[in-house]
Amino acid sequence: MLFQAVRKTRSQDTDASAPPSIRLTRRSLLGRGTVASAAAALPFGGWAVSPQSASASPKADSGDVAILRFLAAAEILETDLWQQYTELATGNPAFQDKLSVLDEDMSDYVVQNTADEQSHASFLNAVLVSLHQPPVSLEAFRTLPGSTATGAANTRRLTNLMHLNVDTSWYLRYRSTTNPDLGATFPQVINITNRTAIPLRDNYTDTEIQAIANTAAFHFAMIEQGGSSLYDAMSLLASDVTTLRIVTSIGGSEVAHFQTWHDKAGNAVPLDTGDGLIFPDLNANPATQTNKIMPRPCQFLSASLPLCSIIRPTSLPNAGAMAVVQFLTATGLFQGQSQGFFNTLNALARAADRATRANRH
Repeated sequence: MLFQAVRKTRSQDTDASAPPSIRLTRRSLLGRGTVASAAAALPFGGWAVSPQSASASPKADSGDVAILRFLAAAEILETDLWQQYTELATGNPAFQDKLSVLDEDMSDYVVQNTADEQSHASFLNAVLVSLHQPPVSLEAFRTLPGSTATGAANTRRLTNLMHLNVDTSWYLRYRSTTNPDLGATFPQVINITNRTAIPLRDNYTDTEIQAIANTAAFHFAMIEQGGSSLYDAMSLLASDVTTLRIVTSIGGSEVAHFQTWHDKAGNAVPLDTGDGLIFPDLNANPATQTNKIMPRPCQFLSASLPLCSIIRPTSLPNAGAMAVVQFLTATGLFQGQSQGFFNTLNALARAADRATRANRH
């Protein structure tokens, strides 16, 4: 099996005194030498693997690697966008003030979410190196300009937060008894089209900067609900039990993020920017009542079964790697990226979706 084979070879050359945990910075995870040295410290002997896992084929092993590689790429991209939010949520007084209108701890939550995504990217790349696989690097595509507002670092980005089409249909989906995996569709609760989710300068009106903070809040939840579905979908393709453990454990963190941002998005201030962007009073409509933040029981697997409270969607066509790439591309998150970037991301996604769970006897 994938992880068993590595344990057999590394048990002979891994220092038994190596520390049980690692700490990598966002930049260091992209350097092979640092990741490799950190991977050598991973406590392989402590990972539980079922006896049946030894029967897996090389094809299944390559599928597990493909899953881990796409998730590493996704986490690198998430780290990039969350880092931009952190810089401005902590370094731009006007943006920080308007985020605090939604929740006084909003900026602190942004920082914590950023650290979580960074840890996911670092860990997944370290695992890949421990398996003698190259870590994922997207540094060649760090070409996009970022904000020039106070607080923003003067550096190039992988993601674009300045021209977003924020999908807000998740807000209604999680209040519905129907499920997109069974054909349900949902309208936008707010039409956020071609809008920035970060301040780009320092001279906004009070309404303008609040609208940016509101947009960011709905984008926070949009990103994390997508991650929740992605990890669930990938777990269904994993063959190795340790791969499954990694995917479901990180996926649980994504769910926690989404639940937090779901709650905070409901505090978005009602306002009209005067140029087409309107944030309504969500509590004026029973369908968007803001205290309904738990996933409402919905159809699952079959409309004939009882309703069940779940993450949704979780099917490969709706929540798999290619579905995520297509969705994020449509939101404008990668606007300005090169064809090489899209070729790379699509190749990683296709490989992950082709992974096939090995039969266990």
